Amino acid sequence: MIPKLLAGAVLVAAILATAVAPASAHVTTDPGSAPQGGEVTVRFRVPNEVANATVVKVDIAFPTDHPLLGVLAEPVAGWTSTVTEATLNPPVQTDDGPVSQAVSQITWTAAAGGGTPPTQFQEFPVLVQQLPKTVDQVVFKAVQTYSDGSVVRWIDPVVAGQPAPDHPTPILKLTAAGSNTGGTGVTAATSAPAPATKTSDSTARTLGALGAAAGILALIVSVVGLRRRTAAPAPSSPASAAE
Repeated sequence: MIPKLLAGAVLVAAILATAVAPASAHVTTDPGSAPQGGEVTVRFRVPNEVANATVVKVDIAFPTDHPLLGVLAEPVAGWTSTVTEATLNPPVQTDDGPVSQAVSQITWTAAAGGGTPPTQFQEFPVLVQQLPKTVDQVVFKAVQTYSDGSVVRWIDPVVAGQPAPDHPTPILKLTAAGSNTGGTGVTAATSAPAPATKTSDSTARTLGALGAAAGILALIVSVVGLRRRTAAPAPSSPASAAE
């Protein structure tokens, strides 16, 4: 009976651990949100999801229907960035006058023999001096190229109420102007608690599952101990020994 109980505990713990195992990493933005019309440094996080190749090129496409203005790529050691601009028609009106050019794509290319190896990720920071003011999100498209020639396109639309796609587009949520999203590099006028991130949420679920598994094991150990104490013969009293 005891081996069966312990085997059951191990099985339950394994199921719980599997239930909270992190999903495959995606190309994402950090921060995940920023105020409309504000300035922010967006870091595109690009993971290597294969075991036998290196990420050697990353292309990020920027929207031009609601363009991001004043985009500057931060230098990344071991990588070279190439910026492509598009002509805006009509131009975007700003406090400094009309703007007719905006970044439409940035390509990062790794130096020969370099890149992002398996089990690692790379961040590509971009300064955006003015975010759009009239939309609630900025949708990017990302394409990563591996050293073996394979290409992964993160271009699948993310639709509310629909199952998450295999290769979702990176999305920067835009909040009301003046709100504080708690993201790195965001200029905000008010102070508010930062929203929980995917990492903290995943950590909390993992700790919760491990705690539940530990509780189950402790309960089984207690039951086993109780059964042993119940089955053990009662010691003879001095009076009965004398008889």
